[in-house]
Amino acid sequence: MANLRRGVDEAADLIVAGAGMAGFCCAIEAADRGASVILLEKEAKLGGSSMLSGGSFAFAGTDQQRAAGIEDDADLMLSDLRAVGQHKNDEALLRVFGAEQHATYRWLESLGFVFGPPKVASGQSVPRTHRADPVGMFGLLAKAADRTGRVRVLRETTATRLVRENVVTGVMVGERFIGARRGVVLTTGGFMRSEPLLANFAPHQEHAMRMGSGGCTGDGLRMAWQLGADLRDMGYIRGTFGMHPDAKPDEHHFLHSIYLGAIAVNRLGQRFVDESLSYKLVGDACLAQPGAIGFQIFDRGVMERSTSDGSSFDMGAALRAGRLIQAPSLSSLADKLGIDPAGLAATLDRYHAGDPDFRRTSLSSGWGKPVRIARAPFYGYPSRSAVVGTYCGLVVDDALRVRDVFGEPISGLYAAGHVTGGFHGAGYMTGTALSKAAVFGRLAARSAV
Repeated sequence: MANLRRGVDEAADLIVAGAGMAGFCCAIEAADRGASVILLEKEAKLGGSSMLSGGSFAFAGTDQQRAAGIEDDADLMLSDLRAVGQHKNDEALLRVFGAEQHATYRWLESLGFVFGPPKVASGQSVPRTHRADPVGMFGLLAKAADRTGRVRVLRETTATRLVRENVVTGVMVGERFIGARRGVVLTTGGFMRSEPLLANFAPHQEHAMRMGSGGCTGDGLRMAWQLGADLRDMGYIRGTFGMHPDAKPDEHHFLHSIYLGAIAVNRLGQRFVDESLSYKLVGDACLAQPGAIGFQIFDRGVMERSTSDGSSFDMGAALRAGRLIQAPSLSSLADKLGIDPAGLAATLDRYHAGDPDFRRTSLSSGWGKPVRIARAPFYGYPSRSAVVGTYCGLVVDDALRVRDVFGEPISGLYAAGHVTGGFHGAGYMTGTALSKAAVFGRLAARSAV
């Protein structure tokens, strides 16, 4: 426990910086273990980019999966994570996640979370995406934190520096020193809204859209970096394919009909990727196309697979909003989208024949079979690649302690969620940002208190 030597304006056992999924789960867990917590949030609204995420969690071995006859467990999930991460993941973090993910799923349900039926998505060999309503889930988290009587939430309060006196003893908020007797946990998110950091670490994403909470400018990363924190996976920052070109930074108008059977083409009507790959890899391929734009093309059969849950598989909502374009024929669809009609027709003929250049054998990571696109009406969704998360950052060990450039822990400093690196490696599985945030937020609290 830190001895607070300098003048303290206020103090708590634990300071958690960032009131997204990781921050709230950390604060609640610490309070349940008897600690007093000050939860700082830079913006007026709680939730950060977690609120904009669509509410998708990846869990294995759930009741919903068993009810749907889906066989899944932690071992298969970790195998998928290694594959999509190109085996660049931190194995210690994967093992801890695998051991804790189901208990965290149960814990979230105990708070009132209601998860939808499992859906297959990017990087998953079986359906394991469980969606919860983002607004509702943060209402539940806020109530759970309030019930503890030990969590104080300070909105529009930005931590600007960490204070270290042998150990990290708190944070500066402007000229105020807020002390932490048991440590500081950084849950400040990524830096997808920081042009200087993106230019430094991800110049290859110059033409990708920038999305996410306006508070995601790398504050926690910089504060820990100043104390010598090590970084990892910075070279693996990628955008996500499927964002509508007209979306604003705080609007996640994603559509992922490619995982239900759509193909992705460029303005010439040509396919440019195997659509079953991670939408991060599809996003990179999209950036190389004319105008850095692609189009998801599908037919009535794929449209019939649409969900009605507001997720990236809700094609009906996209159609009603005017973002998804419908036409009675492929040629008229091409005209509406500004695609070469002859090129699109030739591409579909080639696709149905097995397209040797971008051979596709599944809908997503081995799950599901490709379908013919031949039943009118036809649909097209203009799609760009968007940086919605950076999935890299501070090096942490399996106790969520931040490590410095020499591999030593920075005493009193912990981190969880999007501000950390190591877990995803070189790729990303849908839903793991939120599930990772919940799991590691709770574990950081246990380590600290």
